Amino acid sequence: MYQYDEIDQRIVDERVAQFRSQTQRFLTGELSEDDFRPLRLQNGLYIQRHAPMLRVAIPYGVLSSRQLHMLAHIARTYDRGLGHFTTRQNIQYNWPPLERVPDILADLATVQMHAIQTSGNCVRNTTTDHFAGVAADELIDPRVYCELIRQWSTFHPEFAYLPRKFKIAVNGAVADRAATWVHDIGLHVCTDDAGHLGFRVIVGGGLGRTPIIGTVIREFLPVQHVLTYLDAILRIYNRHGRRDNKHKARIKILVKSLTPERFQQEVEEEWARLKDGPATVVPEELARIEARMIRPQYAALPAQSAVLKEALERDIPFKRWHERNVHAHKVAGYASVVLSLKPTGTPPGDASAVQMDAVADLADQYGFGEIRVSHEQNLILPDIAQDDLPALYLALKELGFATPNIGLLTNIIACPGGDYCSLANARSIPVAQAIQERFNDLDELYEIGELDLNISGCMNACGHHHVGHIGILGVDKHGQEFYQITIGGSQAPARIGRVIGPSVSQEEVPDVMEQLIDVYLEQRNGGHERFVDVVERVGLEPFRARIYDEPHLEVANG
Repeated sequence: MYQYDEIDQRIVDERVAQFRSQTQRFLTGELSEDDFRPLRLQNGLYIQRHAPMLRVAIPYGVLSSRQLHMLAHIARTYDRGLGHFTTRQNIQYNWPPLERVPDILADLATVQMHAIQTSGNCVRNTTTDHFAGVAADELIDPRVYCELIRQWSTFHPEFAYLPRKFKIAVNGAVADRAATWVHDIGLHVCTDDAGHLGFRVIVGGGLGRTPIIGTVIREFLPVQHVLTYLDAILRIYNRHGRRDNKHKARIKILVKSLTPERFQQEVEEEWARLKDGPATVVPEELARIEARMIRPQYAALPAQSAVLKEALERDIPFKRWHERNVHAHKVAGYASVVLSLKPTGTPPGDASAVQMDAVADLADQYGFGEIRVSHEQNLILPDIAQDDLPALYLALKELGFATPNIGLLTNIIACPGGDYCSLANARSIPVAQAIQERFNDLDELYEIGELDLNISGCMNACGHHHVGHIGILGVDKHGQEFYQITIGGSQAPARIGRVIGPSVSQEEVPDVMEQLIDVYLEQRNGGHERFVDVVERVGLEPFRARIYDEPHLEVANG
């Protein structure tokens, strides 16, 4: 992971001092709410339903054990003992006292962390594959380029007040585990005919009120031009993006209104003026960042572990966990382990201070002191020797992090919803818990197979419901909470789910899930066809008919 230099540290320290002064002036009445709002937002501070919420940046989802200990300290000292890991690889605290937020930021700065640009109309935290650097199918380690973009975008004067928030994802592997097609800009590694590495540039994707799959505007961008091309895209957006209507301000709306062809033309013309300019990435700059990346010192291990083989043969629960929660590693003898934050009855993505401290200790004991945050709101220990997997499994069971449900229905992605968020139309957490309780049998989950279930409490789609195999969206119908169901969505290949019918009441959601699963099991060919593939093959009608032919279902029309 990247280690700050003197400039990085000074930037963060100075921002802490600046925001402390701003907060004090707001609390004494010297700054109005209107004046304070943009200042707090660009420091990750929201005002939610019950209290402030602080969003802390975890650049491209990478944490050290020391940093995770600090996050636990903040949860214990300034909050109610919990942190919530998000789909953008960050962490949120839902109960920090406003007057203590500068103290939180000061504590974060001691471990090279901050909340800069985690909100506001600016370039947000760049995200990537949560297995970056260790994935067996990786062509390039995207973290170097994510760090390059972080440094380029932090306090960039031209892009501090964009028409709307802006999100960039970088993927360095064959498989797209960074959702590049549904970001404002997605950069997916590729090669040209000569075998040179570069990026396919995807623009104008996004979820929210108007879900759109992005458009490729350049099939191959040499790596040295990544910043100049990003500059060109953002300049066109800054120039033409709407500021009179926040619902039409995202770059996806601009690309659609101009047409992708016209947008591409304008970007290319702008880039012609920037190409080979001062922002061109020279090898020395990549080498500088690479030199500050702390890399594991892997041991020479056999590709097959006798200890692991014996444990898989004698321990069925361990074997199940290994099948679902252990991921292949690019280095022989190692594996990456996904820690499920989705045991039944727990809000998806939540971890206690005690659990965070324990995971940090396990990262030191069994790995190289590194932890990842996944887009699915789980944690990952990226570098575990295969011999250590049985012992690690027992430790994770004690923590409640060994649920073998990764990729299955109860590995639910969900925003905090109406329990916390002032924007939400409905609650997400009780719906997720009710579904987990209904499908709490592991044998049944394994029979159902791979299925992504995503829940959002409002149209902002923080739970990414549009790209869930099953998506659930909270809606307000005449002051009551109802839930709209979509099916057939997918992150990779990117597809937007389709609404199956009128919204249903909260109490009916688990029944609807059961009916959807029943139709799927009846319709699938053999035991391995996925839910999303059945929907693609048979369409919506069999699912719609099963649900809305039920006379007891309480639906909300309109």
